[in-house]
Amino acid sequence: MVEDARFEDGRERPLRLRALDADDLAVISALVQDAVLPIGEIRWQKSKRRLGLLLNRFRWEDLPRAERSGRTFERVRSVLVVEDVTRVATQGVDRSDSDTILSVLAIAFEPGEEGAGRVLLTLAGDGAIAADVETLEVVLQDVTRPYVAPSKSRPRHPE
Repeated sequence: MVEDARFEDGRERPLRLRALDADDLAVISALVQDAVLPIGEIRWQKSKRRLGLLLNRFRWEDLPRAERSGRTFERVRSVLVVEDVTRVATQGVDRSDSDTILSVLAIAFEPGEEGAGRVLLTLAGDGAIAADVETLEVVLQDVTRPYVAPSKSRPRHPE
């Protein structure tokens, strides 16, 4: 019988990180690389100025231990929230098909004037989601226990 991994097994706690500058955001970007989500799991709460994505995140932070022990690779459901959003735009994303699966490649911040700027989520297949923000605040929080990655392998990229 195959069981999902548990936080208790590794005495780990779910991630909860906040990015308030570009260096912080680079850490979150590394952790959400290769996260996947259906388009239907993206919500822009215009009145709350918040963009939220429910991701299936590969647990990059667990990779060395999994490789050393021969344990199966894991994913975890995580919420990525961009705060203080004034505008959201997409490129190369067919928002009419809520079942389309997106894959996150990176998140970056393009600074503007007086602390404002744009949070840019680059997606596989030349897609992108841009969120104009008054200030940079991005939160990544794990919301489930880790589970065995369905592919049972780590994501790979052409070199």
